Amino acid sequence: MIEELSVRGLAVVEKADISFGPGLNAVTGETGAGKSVLLSAIGLLTGQRGDRAEVRAGETQADVRARIVLPPATLADVAPILEEAGLDPCEDGALLLRRTLSANGSGRCFANGGPATVQTLRRIGARLVDFHGPHDNQSLLDPAFQLEALDSFGACAAERAAYAERWAALRALRADAEALRGGDEGAVAREIDLLRYQVREIEEAALDPEADGDALRGDYAAATNAARILELGSGACAALSEADGNAVDAVAAAVRALEEMRDLSSKDAPAWLEELTDLSARLSDLSRDVSSTLSRLDASPERLAGLEARMSLVETLRHKYGRTVPDVLAFLGRAKERLAGLEGRGERLAALEKEIREADAAVRAAGRALSGKRRKAAGALAKAVVKELADLGLAKAGFDVRVEPGEPKESGLDDVGFGFAPNPGEPMRPLRQIASSGEISRVMLALKTVLAAHDRIPVLVFDEIDANVGGEIARVVGRKLAALGASRQVLCITHLPQVASCAATHFVVSKEIRGGRTFTSIGPVEGEARVDELARMLGGEKLTSVVRRHAAELLSKKD
Repeated sequence: MIEELSVRGLAVVEKADISFGPGLNAVTGETGAGKSVLLSAIGLLTGQRGDRAEVRAGETQADVRARIVLPPATLADVAPILEEAGLDPCEDGALLLRRTLSANGSGRCFANGGPATVQTLRRIGARLVDFHGPHDNQSLLDPAFQLEALDSFGACAAERAAYAERWAALRALRADAEALRGGDEGAVAREIDLLRYQVREIEEAALDPEADGDALRGDYAAATNAARILELGSGACAALSEADGNAVDAVAAAVRALEEMRDLSSKDAPAWLEELTDLSARLSDLSRDVSSTLSRLDASPERLAGLEARMSLVETLRHKYGRTVPDVLAFLGRAKERLAGLEGRGERLAALEKEIREADAAVRAAGRALSGKRRKAAGALAKAVVKELADLGLAKAGFDVRVEPGEPKESGLDDVGFGFAPNPGEPMRPLRQIASSGEISRVMLALKTVLAAHDRIPVLVFDEIDANVGGEIARVVGRKLAALGASRQVLCITHLPQVASCAATHFVVSKEIRGGRTFTSIGPVEGEARVDELARMLGGEKLTSVVRRHAAELLSKKD
């Protein structure tokens, strides 16, 4: 239940701290006093859209906070949402929500002290609070709402989920088939021709990521300068070992001289001789390496032409299909896959048609299971609503839930509709065609009462659910709301003293003008103050003894 609600700077409310109680909480007050601000505050905390126009004039921001104690079932529903959002778990089963709206249009959301998103609050709110206002009565006339109500009553969630899974699979297969069938046949043929050409062009090139990369560019650069390389290399070989006075011969002569110095007992000659002998060997090795490399160098025009042709081919393919050789080969893979898909689309279509038939059969099987459960629940729902309507002054009214076969769709194989016959002898007709506004209010309350035992929403918020009813029926409405409060918290804004008298906790919203500004206050009333409020609702400003006695009698009969 919503245990504590704190409101600051919202609309006409400067400051309000409210401690709601269990069961039915009635909120009353004169028209325009600001009762709807409570609904706005709870709506903000449960992810409804916020508007900076709601910030009280003169304030920089509105701030709404709540402490909500969750029953175990709701706590189990909310915990995964908090975990997914990276928020702290609820301590002692209490959820702390906060939301601010800034006058400049920005806002912030919090859950259990951590920053949250509006979407997270909306997901949490869907499991916490069920709102119902006077305009929501029209939702009762919507076939989608009627279907949801039947599925909720019939506990059809598992069957509906199974059907939805198969329906989604069928739609995906149909979309694949449509994509294969769609398009201009001529355009498809042209694409096939282009893909075949591209695949053939790349495959015939027999690209090698290593050989056709840096290695090819290096070979081409070498071939382009081959003549000059041969000229320079030959000069180096001549200077090293081939020309007169070459380095190898000169070092050999020096070796012989040092050998003679060593023989004459020169103390430095052995060390010099060792270094020079090593140098002589290295010069010989270097000369052989240069000569060997030159012997392998192909400086022929044919070699250069071949490398130029390969470079040109590789560059052309890179320009057309990718920045690098691996990119070109990746394009080849995709083109072959697309080509195979287009060339084999006839076979794929045939296979898809078979899969579609199987998926359609699975959809219809799941749909029949869902339909069976709906039809079984329809009679029980109608019977339960008729019983509640009798209590609400429509003892002779008829109500039924029609479940008829329809075309397969996302919600199942059924067309669901509520029928209503307000008077004996009248035929059952669709609810939207014949119900008056007062009747719709009572049908909605009857339905809400019946469905309350079949959902897990712990807080119900009603805004003038009692519109267009009065007298003894208003008293019955109050008792129904109180009965709902036996298993959950009910917050009800009402103008009817008969309804307010049935509440376990009664709050009054009042306003006053100070310094040219409107100030709204919200607080609980008990004892004589509550009698006075009920008397005001009964008789207006003149609180006569008769009116007060009537108010006291209402309170005495609330149990």
